[in-house]
Amino acid sequence: MPKKQEFRPFLLTSGITTRCCSLPLQRVITDFGADDSFAKSAQKIKEHYAITIGESTIRKVTLLHAEAMDKQQKSDNLSVQTAGCPVQIAEIDGCMIPIMTPDSDPDAKDKRKKKTLHWQEGRLSLAHELDSKTPKFSAIFQGSTKDAGKTLLNCSIKAEFGKQTHLHGVGDGASWIALQYKEVFGEQGSYLIDFFHVCEYLSDASASYCDINPKGWLEEQKNHLKNNDYLIVIDNLSAFLEDESIDDKQAPVRVCHRYLSNRTDQLDYKNALENGLPIGSGEIESAHRYVIQKRLKLSGAWWKASNVNPMLSLRVVRVNDEWSEYWENLRNVA
Repeated sequence: MPKKQEFRPFLLTSGITTRCCSLPLQRVITDFGADDSFAKSAQKIKEHYAITIGESTIRKVTLLHAEAMDKQQKSDNLSVQTAGCPVQIAEIDGCMIPIMTPDSDPDAKDKRKKKTLHWQEGRLSLAHELDSKTPKFSAIFQGSTKDAGKTLLNCSIKAEFGKQTHLHGVGDGASWIALQYKEVFGEQGSYLIDFFHVCEYLSDASASYCDINPKGWLEEQKNHLKNNDYLIVIDNLSAFLEDESIDDKQAPVRVCHRYLSNRTDQLDYKNALENGLPIGSGEIESAHRYVIQKRLKLSGAWWKASNVNPMLSLRVVRVNDEWSEYWENLRNVA
């Protein structure tokens, strides 16, 4: 693996005063700011270190290092050079992040009220060797689907993806996710639709037309899918398709039928189960909570779009166990 490009972020002036912080103190500030609101971080620093630091300084220091980590993550030029591990699990999924856009009107009297609140998607990836409990992560905000695919590849390489690795992907039915697995990993990759996501479609369909024992019918279809008899499931649905004049919202059988028919190459559950591979994407859904949501979806918190990627990189550096390395590199070049 090629050596990472060296990145030297700007350092605040050393020495503890009201306006500047030593490198050890910057590490403390960033440590708290990575997990808690900047206001709560100020309270914790005062409690544990008896140092009073303003919320604005904590925000400045935390974002300074978050931006440095983000630039370093983007400068990584990883490539596949080794045989790698035999089998790897990789997942990618989106998570909505609360965004605040300030009003650009320079004449606005009260800028606190002149803002637009909305939600935008951030994308989180994870990868790890089969049976490993320590995944590597990557995240991106406001990038294209190809950018998301690149971050998934970098994440996989960090988790020992190589020339002889088979990569097993699991995710929801979003077409862009399946396309990225195909474009990025080619013949080395395979992709399954999350089994439980498929079951939600089947459950809605069963409730629509099964007056007698819908749960039994649903279990029967699940067993067919796990045995790769998806054509039987599709045929069972065909007999109860709603009329085309009915809107999709009132036509769960037709929606389920179309969903499965368009993704028959992503339903190889039998092979996955026989080889001990996951058929559900619960791992990435759980990771959203402790990687992204724990910090970026605090109650009442809204983010400027420009700060989201840096904060995502900060969270990724911590969860990837790259935190100590980052600060050691700073200490060596300071």
